[in-house]
Amino acid sequence: MNKTELVARVAEVSGLTKKDAELALNATLAAVQESLVGGNKVVLTGFGTFEVRERKARVGHNPRTGESISIPAQKSPAFKAGKVLKDSVR
Repeated sequence: MNKTELVARVAEVSGLTKKDAELALNATLAAVQESLVGGNKVVLTGFGTFEVRERKARVGHNPRTGESISIPAQKSPAFKAGKVLKDSVR
């Protein structure tokens, strides 16, 4: 399912127009992004948790040359599925 299909499904289920459903989805995604940028978790009970994880600096290898390269530390967004979501997929 892509974003267009998700907007159509939200509009169908909620009774909103597609335009209003897209605005609501965009606002939700923007709010999640702003929270993560601010260093906060977003917990959607039953669905899952969005958070930022720290990745340590490490040494990698170029597969073409075998040369060692250093990969700097970085922050990465992560999602952990909640119990209800996990159980519904199984």
